[in-house]
Amino acid sequence: MKFLAIDTSSNACSVAVAVGEILVEKHVIAAREHTKILIPMIQEVLGETNISLEDLDAIVLGNGPGSFIGIRIGASVAQGLAYGANKLIVPVSSLAAVALEAMESDDVERVGVMQNAHMHEVYFGLFEKGSDDLPVRLGQEKIVAAEYAIECEGNFVAAGAGWQRYPKARIINQSSIIADSQVLYPRASCILRLGVRSLAEGAAILPELLAPTYLRSKVANKSRH
Repeated sequence: MKFLAIDTSSNACSVAVAVGEILVEKHVIAAREHTKILIPMIQEVLGETNISLEDLDAIVLGNGPGSFIGIRIGASVAQGLAYGANKLIVPVSSLAAVALEAMESDDVERVGVMQNAHMHEVYFGLFEKGSDDLPVRLGQEKIVAAEYAIECEGNFVAAGAGWQRYPKARIINQSSIIADSQVLYPRASCILRLGVRSLAEGAAILPELLAPTYLRSKVANKSRH
């Protein structure tokens, strides 16, 4: 099968194309440059695999939560490409992609992913390795105050740039953290693998039905402990 994966939910701009067992990925840390570099990166990975958008089975999108502007850029590009090539979009969690890379690079079973939501808030998701070695979400992804004591059973490895952005969050939750991962941002290669699972589960949608995961509209728990 052939897939294009995109994630622009963080400081990283990441794209990947899979053609069967062949994977080509471009991953660049370029805050506020996504609009400029995303389309050229997509053209580059498509060119290296010698396929066109029409050849794809689906477009997989890291759908947030993350940077509002970044998510909108990725969603707009994915929708435009999907409309033009008559393809479905498979939205997946950008936090889960970070968890997947951390699980593999650090050889761990449970990962707590934190990303900066600005205004002294963070996005948080807790994930556990499933029977297929892909992350399974435990509870809901949420937006909370950066100094919030995360309530969860069991310990986890801390991944994501939010832990570095708000060191106090690391201190407050240190009793739950068994180690720190160096994985900070979602990679398109991990987005792609999550998308293959989601596609098999029937999660592909028409581009006009895409609804980015912002979380900001939900009530944030700002309790301080």
